[in-house]
Amino acid sequence: MIIYSSTKQSFIRDFEEGCLVKKLHRTLTDKYRRVGQSEIQSWQTSLSYMANVMRDIAIPDKAGVAIEYIVPNTQKRIDFIITGQDHENKEHVIIVELKQWSEAFKVADKDNIVSTYLGGGLREVTHPSYQAWSYCSLIKTFNEDVQNRPIELHPCSFLHNFDEAIAPELRDSVYEDILSISPMFTLGQMNGLRQFIKDFIPKPDSTQIMNSIEHGKLKPSKALQDSILNMLKGNKEFVLIDDQKVEFERIKNAALHAIQNNEKAVYIVRGGPGTGKSVVAINLLVECIGSGLMAQYVTANAAPRNVYSAMLQKGYKKSEINALFASSGSFHPRPKDALQIAIVDEAHRLKEKSGMYQNEGEDQVKEIINASIFSVFFIDRNQRVTFKDAGTIDKIIKFATDQNALIYEGALESQFRCNGSDGYLAWLDNVLQIAETANYDGFEGDYDFKIFDNPNDMFTAIKEKNTPNNKARILAGYCWNWNKNGKNTNLVKDIQIPEHNFAISWNLGNSSTYAIDNSINEAGCVHTTQGLEFEYVGVIIGDDLRYENGELIVDISKRAKTDQSIKGIKKLFKEDPAKAQIIANEIVKNTYRTLMTRGQKGCYIYCTNKKLSDYFKLAFNHQLRYTYELPHTQIEAHPLVADTLSLDPDVLKSKPHKI
Repeated sequence: MIIYSSTKQSFIRDFEEGCLVKKLHRTLTDKYRRVGQSEIQSWQTSLSYMANVMRDIAIPDKAGVAIEYIVPNTQKRIDFIITGQDHENKEHVIIVELKQWSEAFKVADKDNIVSTYLGGGLREVTHPSYQAWSYCSLIKTFNEDVQNRPIELHPCSFLHNFDEAIAPELRDSVYEDILSISPMFTLGQMNGLRQFIKDFIPKPDSTQIMNSIEHGKLKPSKALQDSILNMLKGNKEFVLIDDQKVEFERIKNAALHAIQNNEKAVYIVRGGPGTGKSVVAINLLVECIGSGLMAQYVTANAAPRNVYSAMLQKGYKKSEINALFASSGSFHPRPKDALQIAIVDEAHRLKEKSGMYQNEGEDQVKEIINASIFSVFFIDRNQRVTFKDAGTIDKIIKFATDQNALIYEGALESQFRCNGSDGYLAWLDNVLQIAETANYDGFEGDYDFKIFDNPNDMFTAIKEKNTPNNKARILAGYCWNWNKNGKNTNLVKDIQIPEHNFAISWNLGNSSTYAIDNSINEAGCVHTTQGLEFEYVGVIIGDDLRYENGELIVDISKRAKTDQSIKGIKKLFKEDPAKAQIIANEIVKNTYRTLMTRGQKGCYIYCTNKKLSDYFKLAFNHQLRYTYELPHTQIEAHPLVADTLSLDPDVLKSKPHKI
C-alpha cells in the first residue's frame, strides 16, 4: 500500500506549497490508521531534508517518489523510495530509512543492533542501515515481479540530525558488513546521499516501477522455498505424530483445493494443550512456503511468533523469515484475499478490535477470513486468559458463513505434553473447578507433579531440571507489577514473597523469546509462554486464587495494576457484577490451567495462599491414594489428608470443591 506516490518534481512542489504532510495525514488515516502529532512533526522535519536532497538538478524531474510505502502482508513502512533507470535502462529502486536521532550507541554483542532514546527510555533497535536492507530483502523475497524483471533495489539510511563527530559509534567495525551494502548518511553528508541516488538513477522512471512493486504478485522466492524446507529437516521438535500427521494432510489438501479453485475456505481445528496445534501450524507454514504459496503464521500473542521464527532461523541470517509471522492485528487494513493462506494459532486469543488502543478494525476473526483465501484456526476454548480474548468457534463459523466460505472442522486429541497424561489434564480441570471430570481422584501416567511450601525450594528444583538443556522455567500468575525501571539490570525483583525471603524478576525485557533465552533466573507469565512448552515448569499461584470454606475464590483485585489482560473488567463489575465474576473466574482459572500445562514432564507449584496449597495437597494425595494405592502411612503425612481418608470417592466426584 502506497500512502503517497508522485514524481520528484511534484513531490518538491507539494512540499513547498505546504500540502504534502496534509496529503500524507489524510491518506494514511483514511486507508490505515490514526496518526499522532509526533508523527506529523517527524514528517515535517525529515521530508524537508529529503526535499533539499532531491533538488539536485542531476536527479531527473520524472524520477518516481513514494512515501510511507507499507510492505504487503507486513506492518513495515518504508519512509522514502526513489525510482528510475540507469544509462542502460535498467530499473533501480532506492530505499531510504529516515531517522531524527541525535545520539545512539553500539551494542557489541548483538548482530546489527544499536541503542537509542525512544519513548522516554533507552531502547535496543536495529541499525537504520540494516532496517533499510531488511525492507529490500522483503520486497525481493516476496514480490514475483521484482524477482523476474529484474528490478535492482538499493538500501541506505539518512540520519540528518546525527553528528558523527560527537557520536561515532554507529560506524563502528561491528556494523562494517551492513554499511558496505546499505550506506549511512548523517549530518553534513547530504551530498553523499545525492551522489548515491545519481549513481543509480540518472534517467527518469519511464516504466512505472513503483506500480509493479505495489501490484506485483506475492510469492516466496525459490531461495526462500528451499531454505525453509531445510530449516525444518531434522528438527525433532516439529515432527508430526499420529493424529497430528492425519490432520496436517487434511488441512493441506483443503488449502490446496481452495487456492487452485480460488474458493474461500475456513478450517477449524479443536485441540487442548499439548495436542500439537503449534507443531501442525508450523509444518503447514513450511509446507506452503516450500510449495511456493504465500502463507503466514498468525497469533494475537507475540511470544509464539517470535519463538518459532527464531527457531526456524537457527543457523541462518534471513530476516525475511520474520515476514512469515504476522500479528492478528495486522489484517484490518488488508484488502480481500490479499493473502493466500492464514494459519492462525491460539485462535482463542483473537481480539475484536486492533491497534494500541483496541480501537481499529471490526473483528480480527472477520478480518483474517476476509484477507485470506484459506484460513485455518487452531483453537482451545479453555485457554481464554484475558478480558479482551474473543476468539470462539461460533464466531469463526458465523463470519465464514457471512463470506460464503466452505467450512471444515477437525480435531487434535492425542496428548503429547504432560507425559501424554490426559488424566492429569482432566484432574487439573477438576481441581481448578473448570469442569467436573472422571479424574476427581487422580490421574494415570508418569507425570511429575509436586507441591512446595517454600518458593525457594521449588526454584532450586526447577534450576536443577533446567541444567541439561535450558527447558525449565519459573512461571507466575500476574499478581505482581512489571516494573520498567532497571528492567535490563536484573536488579529489579518484581515478584516478592517476603515471608520466604524470595524474590525474582519478571522477564528482563525479552518477552518475545523468553521461552528459548537463558532466562532461568526470571519468571514468565501466561503472555510469554502460552502456545509454548518446556520440560518442567514451576508455577507460583498468587493471591488472585485462594481457597475458603470449601470453595475456590477468584479475586481479580489481586491482579497487578500493570496487567492489561483484565483491562475493562472493573467497568463491567459496576455494570453487571455477576457476569464480571463469571469472566474473572474463567480468566484466572484458565490462566493457571495454561501455566500448569506448559511442562512436558512435570509441573511444580507454590501457592501464596496456604489453604489453597492444602487443597492441592489433599486433591493430589487422594490421587496417590486411589490411583497408586500407596501405603496408608504415606497418605497420613498431611493432616488434612488424614482427616478425610474415610471419604467415599463418589463424594469427591459429586462435590470436588468440598473435600
